[in-house]
Amino acid sequence: MPLKLNTAYLADFIAEHEIEYLRPHVEIAHGLLHAKAGPGSDFLGWLTLGGGQERAELDRLKESAAWIRENADVLVVIGIGGSYIGARAAIDFMRSPNYNLLPKNTPDIIFAGNTLSPDAINETLQLCRGKRLCVNVISKSGTTTEPALAFRVFRALLEEQYGKEEAARRIFCTTDASRGLLKSLADTMGYTTFVIPDDVGGRYSVFTPVGLLPIAVAGCDIDAILSSCAMAEQAFAVPDLDKNPAYRYAAIRNLLYSKGRKAEVLVTYEPALTALCEWYKQLFGESEGKDDKGLLPASMCFSTDLHSLGQYVQDGPAILFETIIQIARPHSDFAALSTGKDTDGLEFLAGQTFGEINRTAFLGTLLAHLEGGVPNLVIEVEDRSEKSFGELIFFFEKACAMSGYLLGVNPFDQPGVESYKKNMFALLGKPGFESARKELEQKIAGMVD
Repeated sequence: MPLKLNTAYLADFIAEHEIEYLRPHVEIAHGLLHAKAGPGSDFLGWLTLGGGQERAELDRLKESAAWIRENADVLVVIGIGGSYIGARAAIDFMRSPNYNLLPKNTPDIIFAGNTLSPDAINETLQLCRGKRLCVNVISKSGTTTEPALAFRVFRALLEEQYGKEEAARRIFCTTDASRGLLKSLADTMGYTTFVIPDDVGGRYSVFTPVGLLPIAVAGCDIDAILSSCAMAEQAFAVPDLDKNPAYRYAAIRNLLYSKGRKAEVLVTYEPALTALCEWYKQLFGESEGKDDKGLLPASMCFSTDLHSLGQYVQDGPAILFETIIQIARPHSDFAALSTGKDTDGLEFLAGQTFGEINRTAFLGTLLAHLEGGVPNLVIEVEDRSEKSFGELIFFFEKACAMSGYLLGVNPFDQPGVESYKKNMFALLGKPGFESARKELEQKIAGMVD
């Protein structure tokens, strides 16, 4: 079953003629995107990752993944933002959020370098000591503070445990092709390297070595993922709003935004999609949150969050809409048990499966939220397979590019991300930031006073 976008629940919120009015705008944006003539056109390599990668490099990556599976109990993936969240989303989606706890014949995968918490780094070290260890450090430059600090720690652990020569065999760097401190260090030390393409930004990099190496280590079929992505590239390459669900989704979310819906909540009924929701938040947040514009990307996992945020969604201010990812067929199912007595009032559920009950929760919640005045879209995918993952990720990427152009922003840059980095470098005393440090310290002193 190919991905479907169900817009049947929008009749009370958007008229069909409003979508029709956007057709010429979509066609113009589509032309700019595919002609590489619009804002951010230097970062459109993700458009052809499904079928456009070198076979020899993919084979080399799979060989490294096989070596890691054979020689490691734990792979530590060091990266932040797009350098790790795509791989985590993939492993949770196709395997399980409990991947490290379940019986398997592949290494545990631990993500590090995405926080500066001292507790987090110490706990991660405890999980790794005494285990056969490999490290995949992911950074274009090698100077981003969080992953660079974490790499110092785990490089030292590897060298302490194995010595420098064997440690070098166990370090895999995903970085720039020719420049940057990490690339220079990798060449000097003899680390295996994979390339982050210059024309692919971090949040669009799931289907580059950034995501593919840890995904392959987890035993997922990266050929099947890329094949599905390639098919999605073709399916979503037409400008017709009636034939391209990615563009229709982009148009609808912009219409809802123009009507005062300032937040989009991505909803899932499967905990295995929680990390994918985090990936979605970076994708749309970094792409659209600029020039005082952009939907706030949020997420909820139902039915869990119905018991904490459901009240707000149902009866709170009319500022949000929901986009639901519905999985047609779960990995497995489980029948509700009969106790022979109705001590909990649930005997009527005996014989029904959790899958059926979960879907009923989806339908009941959908109806309730519609009655509460909350617009709902539903994205339907068949299962949690490689095929579904490849298609779903490209769907969101293509929709995000179109949505950004319709919004009038460059969906491929993130100028605001650099602000906190500059302040942090200055306050930490990085050479070259002395004057900025004095200025910031004066501001902080004024706030304290």
